[in-house]
Order: sequence, then structure tokens, then C-alpha cells
Amino acid sequence: MKKNMGTTDRTIRFIVAAIFIVLYFTGTVTGIWGIVLLILAGVFILTSFISFCPLYAPFGLSTCSKSN
Repeated sequence: MKKNMGTTDRTIRFIVAAIFIVLYFTGTVTGIWGIVLLILAGVFILTSFISFCPLYAPFGLSTCSKSN
């Protein structure tokens, strides 16, 4: 797997995931939408740690900085 996520992208995903988790555990978002947010938060955290987004690959997108 070639990395296709830059530092800024990873940081934003992690922050958004943290917000989703807080919204769920404070009871602001409940029910099916709460579960959807938790699953999405898990995906965001996973993709942040491995620096690879499977949705970027088919489109050839990359937010990594260019290295020599």
C-alpha cells in the first residue's frame, strides 16, 4: 500500500473522528446516527494511522507532499 495521505489530511481526519466520538458519548447524537458516526470515526482513525485512503486510490488522488 502506497501512502496517499499527508499530515494535514491525517490530522483533520483524527480531529473529526474525535468530535464524532465526543458527540456520541455525550448523548448529543444517539440511535442509528450515533452508530454511523462511531463507525465513520473508526474508519477515519484507521486511515489516519495507516496513511492510506482507499477512496483516493481509484481516482489517483494524493495529499502527500512530493518527495524526491
